Amino acid sequence: MSLPEVAVYTRPGCHLCEVLLESLVPLVRGRARLELRDVDTEPRWRDEFGSRVPVVAVDGLVVCEHVLDEAALERSLAPRPE
Repeated sequence: MSLPEVAVYTRPGCHLCEVLLESLVPLVRGRARLELRDVDTEPRWRDEFGSRVPVVAVDGLVVCEHVLDEAALERSLAPRPE
């Protein structure tokens, strides 16, 4: 069973991003692969998420924006029956 991927769309200097990551990292440690994506490095990310950062997606599905929704994150990381 592979770990889910948690992608955080962010940008340098984003205070909301820093606050979200401070809470998110301990919640996903050992439970998911965490990838930080700077929206300003990829035009399609900037177009989709540029004004919405931070955005958290689990396996490609957006879970929350601007602030961490711990309940939604927990649901998205819950084991799924095979």
